[in-house]
Amino acid sequence: MRLRKAAGVGSGARQVATVASALALALVLSACGGGTKDVPLENYTAEEIYRQGELALEAGRKPDEALRFFQEVERLYPYTEYAKRALIMQAFALHKSKKYEEARMAAQRYLDLYPGEEDAAYAQYLMALSYYDQIDDVGRDQGLTFLALQGMRDVIEKYPDSEYAQSAILKFDLAFDHLAGKEMEIGRYYLKRKNYTAAINRFRTVVQDFQTTTHTAEALHRLVECYLALGFEEEAQTAAAILGYNYQSSPFYQDSFNLLKGRGLAPEAKGDNWLSRIYRQMIRGEWL
Repeated sequence: MRLRKAAGVGSGARQVATVASALALALVLSACGGGTKDVPLENYTAEEIYRQGELALEAGRKPDEALRFFQEVERLYPYTEYAKRALIMQAFALHKSKKYEEARMAAQRYLDLYPGEEDAAYAQYLMALSYYDQIDDVGRDQGLTFLALQGMRDVIEKYPDSEYAQSAILKFDLAFDHLAGKEMEIGRYYLKRKNYTAAINRFRTVVQDFQTTTHTAEALHRLVECYLALGFEEEAQTAAAILGYNYQSSPFYQDSFNLLKGRGLAPEAKGDNWLSRIYRQMIRGEWL
């Protein structure tokens, strides 16, 4: 559906005619042997070449083949409506080929040339998606994740009413969660090696900067572990109090509760530390 929308397919009768034209063109262009020579693309209209690019995508062939047709439309028929459509389809085909940097360049060129067109939102989304689709496992460098976040934010802010905004919001949340997962992975690495101070710094980042992610409950529990190991009981109790208030049904809360109970302690906001300030803000609503 997105392909048809981006391509701007017309009415039913026109679709039949243009698809028939594309099929006829496909037979001519693919003909070989028997004394038949390839017909130069210059002999065909912009629409015929464009439809052949669409056909290559819809038939499930390699997008590189479709890309060639879209590029030729722009080269042979610049400043036409089909050249404009062909440019956004170049970005689409490049992304489908996983040529992400080239896809971003084509999408940016579309935005530079046609900022007010309907497909500008899709071009912006493709740029963000090209970063997002490069995000791999948590252990990889997170630079691309930051770029994906910024790209999705651009879609949400610049095109809030577009059909791509909701998808951008979802992917923004997933990328945000991915960053928190990276912090947790490093924190657990330090915790396992009993480098508690370094571990605390990572878990603190999750609690302070990634509160809306799925990793917050575990981060609070790991803080309880770290602070108890260092003998900072008030911090451990406060972390457990926040955990109990927000995630009482989480198994991490029960683990923290058992750790404190084993030392004769209970989840309770105590002292004047960064966790107690978060407790006052999150639970009591005391921001000043």
